[in-house]
Amino acid sequence: MIFHPAILSLLVGSISTSLMLVYSAYDGVRILRKWNIQSGSELQLSLERKTYLISTMMTYAFGFQLVSLFLFIYTADHLNSLFVGAMCAAGTLNANKWGYPAIIMMVINFLLAGLWLIVNYADSRAYDYPLIRKKYGLLLLITPSILAEAFLQSNYFFGLKPDIITSCCGTLFTSEVQGVTSTIITLPRTPVETAFYSSMAFTFAVGGYFYLKGKAGYLFSLASIVTFFVSVVAFISFFCLYFYELPTHYCPFCILQKEYGYIGYPIYITFLGGVVSGVGVGVLMPFRNIKSLRDILPSVQKRLAILALICYILLTAIVSYQMIFSNLKL
Repeated sequence: MIFHPAILSLLVGSISTSLMLVYSAYDGVRILRKWNIQSGSELQLSLERKTYLISTMMTYAFGFQLVSLFLFIYTADHLNSLFVGAMCAAGTLNANKWGYPAIIMMVINFLLAGLWLIVNYADSRAYDYPLIRKKYGLLLLITPSILAEAFLQSNYFFGLKPDIITSCCGTLFTSEVQGVTSTIITLPRTPVETAFYSSMAFTFAVGGYFYLKGKAGYLFSLASIVTFFVSVVAFISFFCLYFYELPTHYCPFCILQKEYGYIGYPIYITFLGGVVSGVGVGVLMPFRNIKSLRDILPSVQKRLAILALICYILLTAIVSYQMIFSNLKL
């Protein structure tokens, strides 16, 4: 099973990314300690050359990190036929104790990688690299998280055995199973639906205000985070029912399958794209007064705000359309 092409790609990519992170973190420590843009010393010139190399490496590494989350989900979903009891990725991930921790860590690293790419992009636009210490400090924080993901993912794939009997999503995502998912499933529909559309409306309003006035960036980021979590809860608790047209099917993974037009992938992309772009606006707010970034950041932030709003508008349109035209009426 370990020789499955997608599994090999994920393992090789994860190991390669980890090695690049460790290498970059080592040089990042030197940059944090020795960087002085005013100096013309040989050491400073060497560090500046290193920053070009590391930025290029990390752009590709974190680019793979963003893609690998969806490749991991796709792989887990398509391995379900190899395990007795599994009907989708939910059962495959439950084949051993490493599956769900691995995907949770991958989601966290998706968000961190996206934010690092935003900071790096802004820093590279300025002539004096004013965010150099900020982005390498963030890189040092991300490195242990990426290594933890590689550890979890490797243990998950190496621990897969074809003779394992796992559980289907019908038994995992039910109110009878104690845990976070059962709590979400049992939430009353009307308050959750109200919270979803209210948070979306507030995010659109604050995002529009930020785009026009350049103010309330922190509030927009906070609204994006709240909207992300509310959207996830709303999707699991009742939105997914309209896609399945079954009042008891709460699985967040079956929607990735062909029977549902792979609509789960656009939904997941809008979830994650919206929160990364929205939080990116707030992450850049403290640096707007830096001289070399003063004329650069406002346009970068506006583009991020528009991207976040587009993601959330698409998400709202997809789920609302399905609610209206689904054969299921709750």
